[in-house]
Amino acid sequence: MSNLYTEAYDQSIHDPEAFWGQIAEECHWYRRWDKVLDDSNKPFYRWFTGGEMNTCYNALDLHIDNGLGENTALIYDSPVTDTKREYTYLDLRDEVAKFAGVLAAKDVQKGDRVIIYMPMIPEAAIAMLACARIGAVHSVVFGGFAAAELATRINDAKPKVIVSASCGIEVKKVIPYKPLLDEAISLSTSKPESCVIFQRKMAQAELKSGRDFDWDDLMLKAKPHDCVPVKATDPLYILYTSGTTGQPKGVVRDNGGHLVALKWSMKAIYGVDQGDVYWAASDIGWVVGHSYIVYGPLFRGCTTVLFEGKPVGTPDAGVFWRVISEHGVKSMFTAPTAFRAIKREDPEARLMADYDLSDFEILFLAGERTDSDTLKWAEDNIKVPVIDHWWQTETGWAIAANCMGLHHFPVKPGSPTKAVPGWDVQVVDPNTKPVPPGEIGAIVVKLPLPPGTLPTLWQNDKRYVEAYLEEFPGYYKTADAGYIDEEGYIYVMTRTDDIINVAGHRLSTGAMEEVLANHPLVAECAVMGVEDQLKGQVPLGFLVLNAGVTEDHDKIIKEAIQMVREQIGPVASFKTATIVKRLPKTRSGKILRGTMRSIADCKEYKVPATIDDPVILDEIEESLGAIGYGKKAP
Repeated sequence: MSNLYTEAYDQSIHDPEAFWGQIAEECHWYRRWDKVLDDSNKPFYRWFTGGEMNTCYNALDLHIDNGLGENTALIYDSPVTDTKREYTYLDLRDEVAKFAGVLAAKDVQKGDRVIIYMPMIPEAAIAMLACARIGAVHSVVFGGFAAAELATRINDAKPKVIVSASCGIEVKKVIPYKPLLDEAISLSTSKPESCVIFQRKMAQAELKSGRDFDWDDLMLKAKPHDCVPVKATDPLYILYTSGTTGQPKGVVRDNGGHLVALKWSMKAIYGVDQGDVYWAASDIGWVVGHSYIVYGPLFRGCTTVLFEGKPVGTPDAGVFWRVISEHGVKSMFTAPTAFRAIKREDPEARLMADYDLSDFEILFLAGERTDSDTLKWAEDNIKVPVIDHWWQTETGWAIAANCMGLHHFPVKPGSPTKAVPGWDVQVVDPNTKPVPPGEIGAIVVKLPLPPGTLPTLWQNDKRYVEAYLEEFPGYYKTADAGYIDEEGYIYVMTRTDDIINVAGHRLSTGAMEEVLANHPLVAECAVMGVEDQLKGQVPLGFLVLNAGVTEDHDKIIKEAIQMVREQIGPVASFKTATIVKRLPKTRSGKILRGTMRSIADCKEYKVPATIDDPVILDEIEESLGAIGYGKKAP
C-alpha cells in the first residue's frame, strides 16, 4: 500500500536527481546548480556542482529576510551554571556576524581552518556559524578530549585560529581548558596564528601575549561581516572520528548537500517544522551536535535547545522533563544511555509527574542500539512514540529511521525501522553478494550516497577509498553487521571493526591499545567493548606484563587506566583492566577479541579451530571472573 514514505523512497532510489533537485528548491542559492548529481569522477560523487550558496545565510539570514527575525532561534539552558538565555534569529545573526568579523580581522579567509574546542555554550554555536558565514572550515573538538588527541587534530587540520573557552563544567566540577589547549599546541608541529578565548566566570584563563585574545574584547571592536558565497561542493567542516589505526579520520562535510539533506530531514524524519521547539541532548563535539543542535533545526526555522548538563545529577533525574516542559519541546533526540541513567535513578518515573509534557510528541534515540527494556520503559512512561534510528559520523544524518513526517510504521524492538529515502541499504556476504532476508551479513549502502554524507576524508582520498569503498566495490561499508527482515526492517547487531560504542560515543579500542602498549611494564595488550547496562558498551583491557615483573599488579593497572585517561580523555570510560599471563590468538597471531568478548558477556561461543592453545581460554575465564565478568563472576 502506497504512502508518503514509499513514494519518497522509490523516487529517491530510482530518480535521485529529480528527488533531491526538487527538495533543493526550498533552499537559498546565489547561483543555481549545473548538476544535481555529478558522477564524472567515480567513486567521488558530488552533489549540486556549480551551485553557490552560504550555510549561515540559510540558517539565519533567510528567516530574517522572510520576516521571522523575532522568532526564537536558540534556547541556552545550563543547569550546571543556573543560566537560561534565549536568542531570536536576529540576535543570533548579529552575534554570528560580529564573530565572523573577529575571525576576518584575524585574517581567516575562505577555505582556512578554525578549530573550536569549547563546552556547551552559545558561543560554540556562534563560532561554528561564523566560520560558515565567511567560508572558513570549522573543526569542532569535543572538550572532553585530552591534549594529545587535540594535538593530532591540530596537526591534521592546520588551523589558522583556535577558538576555546577558559573552562567546561562536568556536573559540579570545573575543568580548565586552557592548560589542555596550551599543552596541545606545544605538542603540535602545526601552530595556530591566534587563539580566541571566551572567559567564563568559574575559571579565568591566563592569556599568552601576542597569541591569545579575549573573546569579549574582540567582539567589542568587531565589524559585522556579511555572508560569503561558497561552492556547494566546498567543505563546511571537518569532524574527526576514531580510526582503526588509532589515527583519527577527518570526515569532510560539504555545504550544499548538507544543507539540502538536513533541512529536509527535520520535517521528514523528526516531524518538526518552522516554529517548533526541537532538542538534541548531545554535544557540539559529536556529529549529532553539528547536525541537530546547530544546523538542521536552524535550516528549518525551528527553535533549538542547547543544553549544558547531564540527564542525572544536574540536579536530578527529572531535568529532561523540566527542559521539555519549560521550553515546550515537541521532538527530542538523545542516546539510550541517557534514558538508562534516568531509569536507574528514577525507575518509577516519579519525577516526571512534576512537569507538564503536553507539548511533547516524539522521542528519538540513536548513537547505539536501543535495548528493548529501555524502549519499553520510555514508551510506558512518556506515552509518546519512541523511535530508534541509526546513523554515523560519516553519514551526517539517519541511514534508517521511522520517518515520522512521512509515515509512522509499527515499532519493532531492536530495529531502527527502514532505510530512509536516499539510502539503498543492503546486507551482503564477504563476496558482496546479497544475503536472504533474516540472514546476518555486512550492512552496506549502494553508491552513490545521498547528499549530506562524507564526500571524502580531509586531504586523504586514498584513505577514504580504503576505509569505506574498497572492501565492497560499488558500496559504502558501514562497518556494522546485521540483517534486513521480510518487511524491510533493518537490524544493526554489531560492529565489524574495533570501534566500540560507549554511551553513544564511537571510540577506537586500537587507540586505547596503543596507549597501554606504551606502559614500560606491558608486553602486549588487548582492549574490547563489553556489554554495560548503562553505557551500552565499556572498554575492558587485558594486559600481559614483561617477563620478570615483580611490581604490584593493582598499581600497574591504575597507571594504565590513568594513561588512557590522560591521552584519550575521560570520555573513553576506561576504568577496568586485568592482568593475564597470555592472550588467546590464532596460529597466525591474531588476538581472538570476539571470543574474549563473548566470555566476558556470558555468551555462547565456539572455540575457534585456528586457536593456538585452547587452554588459554580457561585462564581468560578465571581472570574475567575475578573482576566480575563472565560465568565465573562472584
